Amino acid sequence: MSVQKLNELLQPLVEDLGYEFVGLEYNNNPKHSVLRIYIDHDNGVGIEDCETVSRETAALLDVKDPIRSHYNLEVSSPGLDRPLFTPAHYKEFTGREVQINLFAPQNGRRKYSGPILSADESSVNIEQDGVEVTLDFDNIIKAKLIPDYEKILAGHKT
Repeated sequence: MSVQKLNELLQPLVEDLGYEFVGLEYNNNPKHSVLRIYIDHDNGVGIEDCETVSRETAALLDVKDPIRSHYNLEVSSPGLDRPLFTPAHYKEFTGREVQINLFAPQNGRRKYSGPILSADESSVNIEQDGVEVTLDFDNIIKAKLIPDYEKILAGHKT
């Protein structure tokens, strides 16, 4: 089953449970497949939240059986290095540092990192080494925020 179909199946369930459906990753490996669902909530996400979503998701997946092979189900908060899945995510985090991996090389490289300058429905613009680069969403394998640990730690000093 495609990631898009899994999104269509699981997003309504997660949102009905009161959580933000950040996105999912499905790594289909014959020896160790993993379906990882990222959830968020205004009050944060704890282990109990992950257990609730995992239990309900597992029940739905057992009934619908969209994945025919054996897999492990993981439910997680997005964490500090939050993955970005949709154009709305890129727009929400404009100005933040991001790391992006591409399917096919662009300008001789497959890995980019820098601040998000802007995004629309088809692409994201980031600054890479002082140059603005446009990356098509169709070519992005994975993208995640790069946490500013110095800023985070500075905010926790007493």
